[in-house]
Amino acid sequence: RMSRAVALTAGLVLQVACEYGMVHVVSQAGGPEGKDYCILYNPQWAHLPHDLTKASFLQLRNWTASLLCSAADLPARGFSNQIPLVARGNCTFYEKVRLAQGSGARGLLIVSRERLVPPGGNKTQYDEIGIPVALLSYKDMLDIFRRFGRMVRAALYAPKEPVLDYNMVIIFIMAVGTVAIGGYWAGSRDVKKRYMKHKRDDGPEKQEDEAVDVTPVMTCVFVVMCCSMLVLLYYFYDLLVYVVIGIFCLASATGLYSCLAPCVRRLPFGKCRIPNNSLPYFHKRPQARMLLLALFCVAVSVVWGVFRNEDQWAWVLQDALGIAFCLYMLKTIRLPTFKVSAGRSGSSIMVEVATGPSDSATREKLPMVLKVPRLNSSPLALCDRPFSLLGFGDILVPGLLVAYCHRFDIQVQSSRVYFVACTIAYGVGLLVTFMALALMQRGQPALLYLVPCTLVTSCAVALWRRELGVFWTGSGFAKVLPPSPWAPAPADGPQPPKDSATPLSPQPPSEEPATSPWPAEQSPKSRTSEEMGAGAPMREPGIPAEPEGRDQAQPSPVTQPGASA
Repeated sequence: RMSRAVALTAGLVLQVACEYGMVHVVSQAGGPEGKDYCILYNPQWAHLPHDLTKASFLQLRNWTASLLCSAADLPARGFSNQIPLVARGNCTFYEKVRLAQGSGARGLLIVSRERLVPPGGNKTQYDEIGIPVALLSYKDMLDIFRRFGRMVRAALYAPKEPVLDYNMVIIFIMAVGTVAIGGYWAGSRDVKKRYMKHKRDDGPEKQEDEAVDVTPVMTCVFVVMCCSMLVLLYYFYDLLVYVVIGIFCLASATGLYSCLAPCVRRLPFGKCRIPNNSLPYFHKRPQARMLLLALFCVAVSVVWGVFRNEDQWAWVLQDALGIAFCLYMLKTIRLPTFKVSAGRSGSSIMVEVATGPSDSATREKLPMVLKVPRLNSSPLALCDRPFSLLGFGDILVPGLLVAYCHRFDIQVQSSRVYFVACTIAYGVGLLVTFMALALMQRGQPALLYLVPCTLVTSCAVALWRRELGVFWTGSGFAKVLPPSPWAPAPADGPQPPKDSATPLSPQPPSEEPATSPWPAEQSPKSRTSEEMGAGAPMREPGIPAEPEGRDQAQPSPVTQPGASA
């Protein structure tokens, strides 16, 4: 047990000591501009300079035909002032580097056809060796000699990693903008639909998707499905990754159509409809402009699916489709109460899952992230993670709360104080995530910081406005909606009193003459309080009176003042 513990501790030390570096290669005969390649080295063998100008350019010698495990594998003239490339295998890293150093080498690059591993040793071996040793991928070695020829010079160096990359600014703008726009759009659309319930438009382009309320049962099912999917991805990643890519293409095309449709409907042309037909979808006779929009959205999704691994520009399409997908989900999914949001603490997909396993045969990545390439040149960007990532869950989970806050703002007429406060809290939580990333230098679960910031801020605003009970249960949505600029005009016909709290009850005929000198349509201002009767509510001007005899227990045509509207 003690030996296992020592071995485990030594393994952890090696893992921590391992660092990424660069080898800058140029041609001895001139030609193309030099290029950096990724190397994995252990600073316990020898440190590399942080600046390329302080590194020595030495001849890079291809000795990969040899494993360099014995003195017989050494060249006759040795490796004087050279950096040999040798194949990995058959002996330890220490044996290879000891032979190389003894023959005059100034460094050693071990070419690996497999994934790069830390070139480790023990403390005695580290003290004995004074030249750097690093691993280089076989693919990079082939690219070096194909690009620069056989006579090349190289310098090993390890520039410092920047605290934060500039691409974090782009990710911040995209994330906060998506949450703000999605929350505002979802809240306004939901409340507007409440006012427009009585209107019907059977046109296919006017019909919008109904919002889906998030329930505790739905939350539990979602968590179980996510956990099951993660387990399946762990065991069958190379197969299921293509299923996820296909689902993303379909969902993102739908989201892009939903986002662009309101803009296309404002265009003054393309309103003609296709002819009558019996096709499954086209029998609804959609407008030509909407049909062209659908084809455009599908084309964009297909182009991304075909060229998704083009690191130069495919990330732009992925981010555009991802933002459209998030906006569509924020518009479709709705939180009915704040306590449902409080129960959705959530968990972020870690970097290892989002980027895919390193030993995947397909090298495919899950597309459910926003990705922006690193703008700073660094070994981490070159070797391990050339992109900074933010998962869709880090946008959707807080975005649902932002949409809830905007709906509540409109209901209680609070000048969008909840919406603005929750959006600012999301931005602050994202900044805290970036700070934690800079301090820990590893991927962070963003929801660990975003969820507390948005929940605590929303509760604090509700407590300050003394609306915590209504905000918690969402009971404000069940009340009579206040007037709205988009509210439809009242329908013609009799309507009940708006603010009357007096129940309608029949009164004995003895309390009122059989006939009333005032018609029901006459304004109540011309009647005295004695004629109206005690406790009779005043009818608001402009609201028609109830028909005679309505809601009366007695089948009498007499109008009762106490029961009039």
